[in-house]
Formats: sequence, structure tokens, C-alpha cells
Amino acid sequence: MVQWQTRARRVLASICAHAASGPERAAPLSHAQNGVWGAKVAQENIEDLTEAAAAAELERLTVLLAAANSAYHAEDAPVMNDAAYDALRRRNAAIEARFPHLKRADSPSDQVGAAPADGFGKIRHSIRMLSLGNAFNDEDVVDFVARIRKYLGFAPDMPLRFTAEPKIDGLSLSLRYEGGRLVHAATRGDGETGEDVTANARTISDIPTRLTGAPDVLEVRGEVYMAHDDFQLLNTRQAARGAKTFANPRNAAAGSLRQLDAEITRSRPLRFFAYAWGTLSEPLADTQTGSVARLADLGFSTNPLMQLCDGSAGLIACYRQIETQRATLGYDIDGVVYKVDDLALQARLGFRATTPRWAIAHKFPAECAWTRLEAIDIQVGRTGALSPVARLTPVTVGGVVVSNATLHNEDYIAGHGAKGAPIREGRDIRVGDWVEVYRAGDVIPKIRDVDLSKRPADSVPYVFPTTCPECCSDAPRDEGDAVRRCAGGLICPAQAVERLKHLVSRGAFDIDGLGAKQVEQFYRDGWVREPAEIFTLRDRYGSGLQQLKNREGWGEKSAENLFDAIEDKRKIPLARLIYGLGIRHVGESSANLLAGHYATWAAFEDAMTHATPDTPAWADLIAVDGIGPVMAASLSATLQQPAERALIDRLVTQLQVEPATVRGATDSLVSGKTVVFTGTLERMTRAEAKARAEALGAKVAGSVSAKTDILVAGPGAGSKAAKAADLGISVLDEDGWLALIGAQ
Repeated sequence: MVQWQTRARRVLASICAHAASGPERAAPLSHAQNGVWGAKVAQENIEDLTEAAAAAELERLTVLLAAANSAYHAEDAPVMNDAAYDALRRRNAAIEARFPHLKRADSPSDQVGAAPADGFGKIRHSIRMLSLGNAFNDEDVVDFVARIRKYLGFAPDMPLRFTAEPKIDGLSLSLRYEGGRLVHAATRGDGETGEDVTANARTISDIPTRLTGAPDVLEVRGEVYMAHDDFQLLNTRQAARGAKTFANPRNAAAGSLRQLDAEITRSRPLRFFAYAWGTLSEPLADTQTGSVARLADLGFSTNPLMQLCDGSAGLIACYRQIETQRATLGYDIDGVVYKVDDLALQARLGFRATTPRWAIAHKFPAECAWTRLEAIDIQVGRTGALSPVARLTPVTVGGVVVSNATLHNEDYIAGHGAKGAPIREGRDIRVGDWVEVYRAGDVIPKIRDVDLSKRPADSVPYVFPTTCPECCSDAPRDEGDAVRRCAGGLICPAQAVERLKHLVSRGAFDIDGLGAKQVEQFYRDGWVREPAEIFTLRDRYGSGLQQLKNREGWGEKSAENLFDAIEDKRKIPLARLIYGLGIRHVGESSANLLAGHYATWAAFEDAMTHATPDTPAWADLIAVDGIGPVMAASLSATLQQPAERALIDRLVTQLQVEPATVRGATDSLVSGKTVVFTGTLERMTRAEAKARAEALGAKVAGSVSAKTDILVAGPGAGSKAAKAADLGISVLDEDGWLALIGAQ
């Protein structure tokens, strides 16, 4: 870690000097600089990363993103453009998604801004200043709207309005007024605590120091920025005085606001757009538009381009309109922000860890570059998926050297218009083609287009393999599936090794000393070919002529340490075991949900053995919030397939599986109770009802049985209500349920 920090600081210093003429116009980074910012490991396909490589990459990204955050938020001297920064964050998030057990305590995914700098007083925000999730294409916007409709239970034709406004590229600021008087101003900082810049904020003409008719307590949030003309005049004055000039308006605005001498800030032409709020003693209005209009009435500058839109089509049309005006606005923007207009719906949608569910930033496109496609390789993953990867002549895209790009699947290569396919449909991708590569904030680069004018005369279409390159088994493509999968299963070495690696990973068994490298070695040598053999390793290779301690790279102490570490993991929590099995579609979060629902291995195993469509076990399984039919089918198929089941049974005989504890609150009236919802809920969606119940420690089931404790019956309740009455189960209407959980 220290080594990375030292290298990062050294390269940051050189990049800061490199970026002095403006990050968008800077010359290419040196080889040494690219060694940190665009090293080969940074371009390695995430599907190719071993656990050790993933951990090292997460460490690298954490240090680099922390340094970039500090340079941007605390030092006002960005070392990369937004596209490069977004790309690093998305790469970090994707690695965490594939290796959730490797997520660091200091993960960039959980960070907002940077810690306040020394030299300023600190102000703790009464309501956190969060960041926004990002959309990078029209499809992301469609998904955003669809997610909201699904969460709220809105039919496709039910009105749902959004606001759309330019995303100002400046410095976030929170202003607190009490009794109409400005009492303090704070930067976003790390989201929890910001820098006290009250004296400086008072010098900005767009920020009123007194308000008439405002709520007694009002926190106004917005962006401090500098107009293009003012920026040019400032740099001209700075150059004439022999003082430092600024790379861009955002740097100039942030540096000017964060001056220890408020008189310097007063001399700088700063502006402020208000667009949000924090703590309020009374609501401004009941909509986003109404609240922003109220801020304008109080004397704040608000963006005149903000408008109301209906649905994803309206949002995208607004985005296109603002994008065409971008060059003539007179100030920098880097995208368009969408928000649900109804504040009551915002409250229902709530927040994730660092972002609201009801808002998203649609970013403008990142840089693109053209390069040669040298080869197409096929990789086989843990679930047998055949994943094509483009090997490219290295090229810099958005400040990062790219040598690989995802090709998704055979439809993508053929240009059949499948999800993620090249922009111009029908243009197949061939080895030797001149291709356009883009990142658009995505972690793994993608191919956007093919230049047919440069296609070699002897070019031939790429033929996607129908057999596995690792074991030569058939690789069929199921109807409706975009991916071919090796049918070899356990006989496929690629799948077997990847499954073993997954089993010993941190989120699963987390066996100290048994990582990806050791798994590959033991598999290659025939010592460990299936999970159960890990737990018989000491009996087989701890004594006798062929002993682990005699192997190269091992000694008596290291061998005993490994055997002891394996022994320590015979006692394993249920959730870790379920996750460790590597069942398709089942991630760490899903494994925790399943463990919390079934509690014991015996109950889980029995349910999966009998879970087929139209059975009570199936209904109970898909009733678990977060478990859908696709995952359910994968679970049941794995536990019902004889070879897979035999492998799992051999593993479980070596283990002591710990029961799961009840999820959620333990002091609520419904903690540990089994709840079934039926009929139509009128005050919340079924998803909201399930989420609330499970957060309070209840188990939500899909069918009524003798184990059911409470049936919540809305209008239209049928056979479930009758069955509950026969069994003497407590039946509540929706109001009664809300009263019970204290949510009236």
C-alpha cells in the first residue's frame, strides 16, 4: 500500500505539471505515468483477474482514486478528465461486483468527495451531501425510469414526471439560513463534513446574505462556478501580474472559493446556481420544480434550462437539446441531471449508500479512439460462458492505454443489433479491422464502430466456436440466451479451476494461504480436483513420500499453516457455503438472502431438491425478495443434477455448517415471524412491503402454511385468506399491518 501511495504521489506531481496547460489539451502521458494510470493490469479483462490480481487492482484503484479525489476536491488541481475518472470508478465497481468479498473498507464506491483540507474550519452536514449515479447512454436512462416504475409499482401508462437540468461543472456548496440570515456555508467535503467557507461565500453576488419569506431553517445547495468570459479575464489578469493561471473554469472556481483570504475570493468573478436543499423547517413545495421556483423567488439564481419531462423519451430529448447548446451556454457542463419531480415519490424511493434512487446524471460521451483489432480470444468462465475478448493495438482512450476490449457475445461480433452491439448494425467485427474504441465511463472498453474503408481485402467473417476451447465439449446456445456455454461441466478444466478459486475466495471459505495460484498448482498436479478434496489434503499429502512441505515454494511451517487454515474453515456459515458453491446467478448478497430465509443447510438443501415450478417449495423460494425465477431455476437445477449434487454432498460431509441468524431488527414485533402478503396493497408496492418486513427481521413467504404467523390481506385476497382462517393464522389488513410495524 505504501509503495502505491508513494508512486501515486510521485506521478500525481508530474501529471499536475503536465496538466497545467489544460487537461483536455495536454500532451500524451509518459511511459512512467502510464505505468500507474494505464498499466496493463488496469486493462486486463475483469473476467481474467485472479483473486490476488483483483485484490491488488482494488488496492491500486483505491490509492489512485483517493489521490484524484484529493487533487480535484481538496487541491483544485485535477490530474485527469472526468471520463478517465469515471472509468476508474466503474472498473473498481465492476471488480467489486465480481469479487464482493474483496471490497475494501476504504472502497471508492463508498466515498463522496474528499476529506476537508487543513486550514479551514469544519462543518458537519445535518443531511449528507451525496453524489449521483451515472448514466452513459440512452439505454441507461430507459433502465433508470423502468427501475423507478417497478419500485413504485407504476403501470407503464401511469404519469411519472421528471426534471432535467444541466449538470454544472463546479464546486458543490451548502448554505444554511436561520431566521432568513446566512449563518454558514460549507463545501461538500466527504459528504459528511465540509470546509467552512462562510466568509468567502458572502462575497459571491449570487448568494444572498438575507432572505425574506424563507422557512426559519433553510439549507440551500448548489454549485459555485465561473463563466467562460470571466475565466478568460481572470487568467489574463493573473498572467499580467505574473501569478498562477488556471487550467479550466472549474479549477478557477474551486481555487477561488477555497481561499484563506476572503478578499481574494471577492476579487474573483464567482457565480452560484441553486438546485437543491438540505435541512428544512418546513417544505418549500411538494415538487422539485416548485421547490426550485421557490428558491428563485427567494432571490437565488436557478438554471433557466431546467424543464419538466415525461418518461425516458422526454428525458433523452431534453438531453439532446441541452447537448446542442453546450458550446454556447457560457459555462461548463458535463451532462444532464434527471430527478423525479414529485417529492413524496422521492421520499418513497429513498437512497442507496451514496446516491439517491430518484436521480441520475446522464454524462456526455467520453473520448473515442481508432485502432487495429489484432485478434479475438475466447475465454471460459466459471459458469462455462464463452466470452470473446478483442486484442487491440494499444491506444490511449480518455487518458488510459487500452489493449483489450469486451466483445460480449457472437451477436455483438456479427453486428446483429444485440445489446451492446456496434452503433451501425449489420457491421460485423473481423480480425484486422480498424475499429473505434470507447469507454464512456464503462470499466471495460467497447468497440463502437468499424471503418469498412480500411478493411483488408482478404478479410473473412469471424466464426464463433461451437465447442469449448479448453475441453472440446459442445458449447450450445440455449434459446433466448445470448451466450454460448461449455457443456463439459466438471470435466472442463477452465470451469473446474475457476470454481475452486471461487470456493476459496474471501466471500466464501476464505482459506488463508490457499489462493488462485495454489489452486491452479494443486489442480494441475492432480492433488485437488473438486471442493471436498481440499479438506482431505492433509490426510493425503501431509505425510508419506509425497508431502506438501517438500514441494517447491513450500516448507514444513507453511504446509502446516495451510492445513490448519483449511481445518479452521470446516466450520462455515451457511451463507458462505451457498455463495462458495458458485451457482450461476447467485452472488454474495443473494446467498445471504437465502441463508436468512432457510436458516439451515438441511432446510435449504431440502427446498432446492423439491423446488420445481408449481410446487410450494418453488413458490416459497421466489417469494424471497431478490430471488427471481431465473435464479431459482439455477439453484434447483444445480441441487437436482446428480453429478453436481454428489460433488456438493461430498463437500458438505467434510463441513460443520453454521445456521444463519434471523436477518433484520431483533427488537421489532415481527422479528422472526413468517409473513405472507396477498391481495392488492394500496399504500405501497409489494416490493416495498417485503423490504420493510425483512428489514424488521420478518421472513416473507409466498404461500400460507402452518408455519405462517401473519397474513396481510388486501382487497382481492382469495384462497390464502381462507386457508389462513382455517389454520387460525392472524389476518391483518394493510392498515393493521402498518400499525403493527409503526409505519402509520
